[in-house]
Amino acid sequence: MRQYYGGSPYWDAVSEVVDALVDDLATTDRVADLARTSTIALLNVVGWSGDVPESSEIPTRQGRSERLADLAAATCSTHYLCGTGGLRYLDTGPFDVHGIPVVPFHTPVGDSLWAWARRSSSLWALSKIGPAELANQLTAQRDAHHLGVPA
Repeated sequence: MRQYYGGSPYWDAVSEVVDALVDDLATTDRVADLARTSTIALLNVVGWSGDVPESSEIPTRQGRSERLADLAAATCSTHYLCGTGGLRYLDTGPFDVHGIPVVPFHTPVGDSLWAWARRSSSLWALSKIGPAELANQLTAQRDAHHLGVPA
């Protein structure tokens, strides 16, 4: 990681995320634990300070769509942003019951950062534009999808 991202002006932010993962690797080999650690580390680096509950502590029904809808409702979600892959199997009925609209996520067209989004990692984006601009772009995407306005 240091060899690939070390020359970035945002290496300190990247290394903060990498260090969190390295620390976690010493205590777990579960992919779910590492995914949680990397997500929280990235959220912290971009300035998000909310709570990340353990999904296992939230009562949910069986079934993929029911479970996701129950998790969204339990976290007071106002929308469920879903990628095009998930839209192929997601049943929106359980979300409708909770009054949570399912919104398709589409990456912005014509933006060099998002042009690589399907083939790169969040560390790449963090190293290219830094935590403040990454937070701004993620907020813009959230707002565009929330308002139903294409970005």
